Amino acid sequence: MGLFYKYVSIKTNILKEKQSLEAIMGGAQKDLQFKSAHMDKPSKEWLAVWKSQLLRQNTTGLVVLSIIASTAPFVGLFGTVVEILETFGHLGGQVSFDVIAPTISKALVATAAGILTAIPAYSFFLILKRKVYDLSVYVQMQIDMLIAKEGMQ
Repeated sequence: MGLFYKYVSIKTNILKEKQSLEAIMGGAQKDLQFKSAHMDKPSKEWLAVWKSQLLRQNTTGLVVLSIIASTAPFVGLFGTVVEILETFGHLGGQVSFDVIAPTISKALVATAAGILTAIPAYSFFLILKRKVYDLSVYVQMQIDMLIAKEGMQ
């Protein structure tokens, strides 16, 4: 799953649902994305299922992205601790800056790698989460308009 693809996919769905909402408000129900040819009038239950399905499709992968964002710094920190422990194990009585510096440098690279992984993952997670929320709002507005227009209870 590419993050950019996911972003574009959610953004495209938001645009479709926004257009559908405008069509409902303007009375052009033939343009609705979710309307089935076999259905004269959608029910409240059908609309709820449609909303759940749409949100499920657009939130796929967000949990994995969240896990990567939250665990990457710890993985980097673990790498740092391992490198420092190896340094102390190899010292064997020789304490000099020339022995310690290269290993400490590798340890800090592990920390930096964890942080550099977490920052974009967390940023994309927040962006995608917000886009899914926007999509949810448009879908709920469509449902509310259809219920009001069709006189569903």
